[in-house]
Amino acid sequence: MSTCLIDANRKIGTINRNIFGHFSEHLGRCIYQGLYVGEDSPIRNVNGMRADAVEALRRVKVPVLRWPGGCFADEYHWRDGIGPKDGRKRMVNTNWGHVVEDNSFGTHEFLELCRQIGCEPYICGNVGSGTVREMAEWVEYLNSDGDSSVVRERWANGRKDPFGVRYFGVGNENWGCGGNMRPEYYADEYRRYQTYCRNYGDNKLVRIACGPNSGDYRWTEVMMERAAPFMDALALHYYTVTSGDWHKKGSATRFTKEEYYMTLNRALHMEELVANHLKIMDRYDPQRKVELIVDEWGVWHDVEPGTNPSFLYQQNAMRDAMVAALTLNVFIRHCGRVTMGNLAQTVNVLQSLILTDGADIVLTPTYHAFELYKAHQDAEAVDCFAAGAGADEGLERLHASASIKDSALTATLTNASADAMLETRVELRGFAAKECAGRILTGAMDAYNDFGAPNRVSIVPFHGAVLKDGALTVKLPPCSVVELTLK
Repeated sequence: MSTCLIDANRKIGTINRNIFGHFSEHLGRCIYQGLYVGEDSPIRNVNGMRADAVEALRRVKVPVLRWPGGCFADEYHWRDGIGPKDGRKRMVNTNWGHVVEDNSFGTHEFLELCRQIGCEPYICGNVGSGTVREMAEWVEYLNSDGDSSVVRERWANGRKDPFGVRYFGVGNENWGCGGNMRPEYYADEYRRYQTYCRNYGDNKLVRIACGPNSGDYRWTEVMMERAAPFMDALALHYYTVTSGDWHKKGSATRFTKEEYYMTLNRALHMEELVANHLKIMDRYDPQRKVELIVDEWGVWHDVEPGTNPSFLYQQNAMRDAMVAALTLNVFIRHCGRVTMGNLAQTVNVLQSLILTDGADIVLTPTYHAFELYKAHQDAEAVDCFAAGAGADEGLERLHASASIKDSALTATLTNASADAMLETRVELRGFAAKECAGRILTGAMDAYNDFGAPNRVSIVPFHGAVLKDGALTVKLPPCSVVELTLK
């Protein structure tokens, strides 16, 4: 029998709700058809926002949403997306499929979407093809209550009060699609651009610098050495690709057990990346004022057969839910410095929470994994140590997180084995539990939901935990994520 020790006396830190955040880009069917259908659509909507998608995102308590990209951000010009829709500039989205972008979803629409979801907006500005003035005026448009010409534009577009946007990215992937810049050059550009991203009133802007691609430690070194005093956060990007070959990534639903374990092991590389980047950050920022956020992460598979390869539409199996659980555990373990995460992407793109097809909607296994983790938002993480469960293909079977909020202890336990049942004794220290309730997400490693079977994988009550003498005995099915609520 394996063991899991949860010590409520050993506090790790407060889990920022934003680590459970998401990302929406003008890419494929993420925005159009996914989140936004327009006011005249026969699909049920509120001010053009797809009502079923908004309701689903509210249920999972999405805390923050990043927009408009992604690579799209560094060729997006915000004034193209304001004002009367019939007068907005049309463009061709050269990053994603060369489709026409009519800019009917712009700043006001995005902020209306965030209002409906009840989440914070995170806007990414254009460094690659934009100007300092353009970015400065976007921040002014969003947040100023002055009587300037820029603010009067906002008034004319129906919004008197400032939006109060806090999270603002100064460029995206400027080492690649955002300009192919060297870190030294971007560090200087970042310093220049952020200077003119002003604070207005009581709203303090969180200025987020483009950080490294995966294990590019030199990028972090240069940015911290040259620009740390001018940033509030540094953004890391890391995608899990099963094969390690971006040209042959593999299917989302047809894979072997070996590929299952390969995917999860590659996902856990996030632990090494976060730890190593934080070591570099600590050298230049010993007071730990600069936060690390992971504003693009997730599993990147081949697109579904017959779909536009530039739309990045992929299915989502239990394997992906396991990746989500393991990754969120990493963020929780490092919650003292990791303050935001943004899964790519919310609807119909990459590791989505939601898939849509016309008026139909499907919630993916990844959606349900986030549902099981939402109780950790703003809770106090406590020490959680798992051992003795064994490993498959180098992957430990038992993974766990625990937190306390409102006098309740929430433990999320994951059995990563593809086919082995796992019995675990959970020892509680510093917390006297009198009752236990559980929920579980489980299924075959390649099980997924589709439009013919939307509930093949879903959360159900869990009855495999027995509380006795202050300890729990838990029987975890293979390929499962369990939430236990102790009071």
